[in-house]
Amino acid sequence: MDFKIRESCREDSSILLELIKELAVYEKLLHEVEADADQLSKSLFAENSPAFCVLAEGADGVMGFALYFFNYSTFLGKKGLYLEDLFVKPQFRGNGIGKALLKRLAQIAVDRDCGRMEWSVLKWNEPAIGFYKSLGAVPMDEWDTYRLTGEALVKASEYA
Repeated sequence: MDFKIRESCREDSSILLELIKELAVYEKLLHEVEADADQLSKSLFAENSPAFCVLAEGADGVMGFALYFFNYSTFLGKKGLYLEDLFVKPQFRGNGIGKALLKRLAQIAVDRDCGRMEWSVLKWNEPAIGFYKSLGAVPMDEWDTYRLTGEALVKASEYA
C-alpha cells in the first residue's frame, strides 16, 4: 500500500478531529472529547504551539496520525519526545502505517537530540501493547500516571 508521512497543517483540522474522535471511540473515551476543529486549528497550528502532528496519507486520503510534543528529562539532561496519540483507521491497519508513523517520530527525536521517546497505552489495549513491544518498546511497570483535570486542577492551583 502506498502512503506518505507528512506534517499536518491548519487545513487538516477537520480531518484530524475526525481521527481523534475515531480514536476516542476505540478507547471508549468519546465522552471526553471537547475539542472542535476551530479549537484545533487555533491551538495546534498556532505560531508557538507546543504540539505537533504527522499524518499518514495515501490515495484513500488520511489513514492515520501521530500527535506529539517535547518534554524534558532532568536525569538525562535532555528533552524527550512524548507521543500523545497514535491512530490508524481500522481498514488500514496491518499495512505498516503505524510503524511508519512511529519511525517518523523516532527520526524527529534523534534529529532533535532527544534522550528518549515515550507514550502511554491503555492496559486493556493488547493489540497496541503487542505492536509496541514488537518494536522494542518496554513497559514502565514501576510508574503510575497521575492527572489533575477540571475542578481538581483548579483546586490544586489554589494551594498556597
